Amino acid sequence: MNRRHFIVGGVSLAAMMLAGKAGAFDVFTKKGEGKSKSFPYELSDAQWKEKLSAEQYRVLRKAGTERSGSSEHNNEKRDGVFHCVGCDHPLFATAHKFESGTGWPSFYQPYNDQSVEFSTDYVLIYARTEEHCANCGGHLGHVFDDGPKPTGKRHCINGVTLNFKPA
Repeated sequence: MNRRHFIVGGVSLAAMMLAGKAGAFDVFTKKGEGKSKSFPYELSDAQWKEKLSAEQYRVLRKAGTERSGSSEHNNEKRDGVFHCVGCDHPLFATAHKFESGTGWPSFYQPYNDQSVEFSTDYVLIYARTEEHCANCGGHLGHVFDDGPKPTGKRHCINGVTLNFKPA
C-alpha cells in the first residue's frame, strides 16, 4: 500500500462514518444499535443473550466472525439442511455445500429464495455483501463471486450460526 492508497482509504472511511455506513449491519442494524427493518422472528437483546452461547451471540447478533477452521460443520457431508441457530429457519442444504479451502462452511446457493437476505457492509473499508437470516436478521457471513458453477457464488458462512439437521 502506498501513501496515496492510505490517504484515499482514510478519507473514504471518514466519509462512510459521517454517512453512517461504517457499521456492519448497514441495512438491518448498526452493530446491534436500533433496527431499521423488522423480521418475522424478533427477540430483545436480553432474550438473544439468554438463548445463544456467547460466541453465537457475538457472531449472529453483533456481526462477528468465528476463527477459520473452528466449525464442526466444515466436514459435514451427510444429507440434510443447515438451520439458523437463532430461529431454526432453513438456510442451506448439504447438496449445495462445497470445499472452498477457506476454513468456513461454504455453499454455492441458499436453501431457497426465502432463506437469506443481503446488505452491504463497510467494516473493512470497502463494500462487501453481508448475508443475513431472512427470518431473524442474524449475521451469517458474506457472499463472494468466486464460487463454483452453477451460480459462481461462495456463501462463506460462520458455522457457529448454523444447526445441522440430517435428512
